[in-house]
Amino acid sequence: MSDVVIVDYGAGNLRSVARAVAHAGVEAIVSSEARAVAQAKALIVPGVGAAADTMANLRSGGLDGPIRDYIASGKPFLGVCMGLQALFDVSEEGGTHECLGVLPGRIVRFPLGLTVPHIGWNTVELVREHPVFDGIPSGSYFYFVHSYHPAPTDESAVIGETEYGVRFPAVMGEGNLIATQFHPEKSSEAGLRFYANFLRLACERGSIAPPETAATGASGA
Repeated sequence: MSDVVIVDYGAGNLRSVARAVAHAGVEAIVSSEARAVAQAKALIVPGVGAAADTMANLRSGGLDGPIRDYIASGKPFLGVCMGLQALFDVSEEGGTHECLGVLPGRIVRFPLGLTVPHIGWNTVELVREHPVFDGIPSGSYFYFVHSYHPAPTDESAVIGETEYGVRFPAVMGEGNLIATQFHPEKSSEAGLRFYANFLRLACERGSIAPPETAATGASGA
């Protein structure tokens, strides 16, 4: 079994994520099996779609608990778009939906008056350094497609921010967890570099955490 697993819970962008991983020279498997999640040495949860459907699919597939357990184990984890939003306590998309509860906070809609979804290229300003952004300058452009965004209660986990009517977290990270609101697999050279960095750190070092975090013994979210 591959060390790198992309979780299939019915999301629509699995193929583009798998291509980005392959571009980095890494062979991953796409799996909907809880056993594959548990055995992975690096886990990627991508996604597009609504929070209610995402959480229903994760629960019906028996994946919600294994994903929580995987993150708690401290192994490298990447969440993309819906894979970021599902990590929070609650999403307000189409009502109030309980999510995985890994990161404290809520997923909220952009304010009225803004065009939603927020689609297209926008800059990500880094608020702190992270090894997954090695060679990717602050202010680089990434591709977004979303109507809701994170509102964390713990700002210390914010790595990068983007401005679209409001300033919102575009990258969250804690220990061996990192997650993006943007789609790196659709973000040209910067996005491919992001995947390559994540995979290199995860596969070669077994950790994506910044050195000072790893030194303190922090693991997982």
